[in-house]
Amino acid sequence: MNQDYQLAKAKYEALGIDTEQVIASLQTVPISVHCWQGDDVKGFDFDGELSGGIQTTGNYPGRARTPEELMADMDRVFSLDGGAHKLNLHACYAIFEDGEWADRDALMPKHFAKWVAFAKERGMGLDFNPTFFSHPKANGLTLSSPDEEIRRFWVRHGQACLRIAEYFAAETGIPCVMNVWIPDGYKDIPADRFSPRARFMQSMDEILGIGYDRQKVLVCLESKVFGIGLESYTVGSAEFGMGYVLSRGIVPLMDNGHYHPTEMVSDKISSMLLFSPKLALHVTRAVRWDSDHVVRLDDETMEIAKEIVASGRIEDVAIALDYFDASINRIAAWTVGLRNFRKALLIAMLTPHESLKQLQNEGRHTELMVMQEELKAYPWGAVWGEYCRRCGVKEDAAWFDEVKTYEKEVLVKRS
Repeated sequence: MNQDYQLAKAKYEALGIDTEQVIASLQTVPISVHCWQGDDVKGFDFDGELSGGIQTTGNYPGRARTPEELMADMDRVFSLDGGAHKLNLHACYAIFEDGEWADRDALMPKHFAKWVAFAKERGMGLDFNPTFFSHPKANGLTLSSPDEEIRRFWVRHGQACLRIAEYFAAETGIPCVMNVWIPDGYKDIPADRFSPRARFMQSMDEILGIGYDRQKVLVCLESKVFGIGLESYTVGSAEFGMGYVLSRGIVPLMDNGHYHPTEMVSDKISSMLLFSPKLALHVTRAVRWDSDHVVRLDDETMEIAKEIVASGRIEDVAIALDYFDASINRIAAWTVGLRNFRKALLIAMLTPHESLKQLQNEGRHTELMVMQEELKAYPWGAVWGEYCRRCGVKEDAAWFDEVKTYEKEVLVKRS
């Protein structure tokens, strides 16, 4: 056992923290890794520009162009992070063979069979997202459209995705989180806010109305404050999302880039867990708005992890990453965000939450602040190093050497 870890272990023991138990627990927490960081949200079903408020910036060499390249890149990322993973797919990543193609309302489980095989070979579960953007029928409103033909098309897409999500869960033996987010709204002040939301509600009811196994599929609804081209009105607002999920018994999903800049998702977690048996998160980093930057080990990231762990309900929280940066090495972007959130969970698990709660309940606020500040200097880095060694991954920036080698041998040859 490393000497630095032995010293850290003893220091945390004085706080009542068993670092051995923490390391074992952290290894079991699955983080769902989003496939779309590797190819700039292009997908494989349409060859066109991104739309629906989705944008990527940058043109770093090495973007994955095929399913095989994307799978290889994800394997490289998984090899650089210890612990459990899931793979998070969007519907636009359907894989067609022998000249076959299906529009989004006609997608079938067979179009994702290769992803299922990929996940099963690695002992991972799969999460899923219907893709309501970057499509000829997504040039305005989708599930809230007043054009009944358009609305019905997207309802059929949602229903198809629900069947695929159930297939994922049945094949992998691991529940699938299926998240719905739509880019519907208006750039300027609308004349009617009510009707689009009523149509969205109707569409969601029709999607869920086909029936599904709620033990296998956790259907989520993700809200947003605004987006590009819908700055004045978003159909799927936070209030709509909260009302819908609680009234229909599905799962709220909070993306920490989807709120006003002064709103903190970390502050919302405890409230949502009081009223919902499950909660899903898309962990990202917003810079001035929902710009989906690589997750840093910053205050909000650590506060989100703290709230998850301190609640005592970490098993009820589905954690997924959601960002895409095309200005830097995409493998490194994936790995940095993934390892950072796992570090945040580690720091949270090494915190004596019960002792701190007692100080709060006894009104010893000065002592509470002192302890919170002193804990920031505790040797969690030594525990992280031991965790990485036991997982067989690099404990420090040495992992980046593997990324540079992969870029030289694989990525630059794609340009």
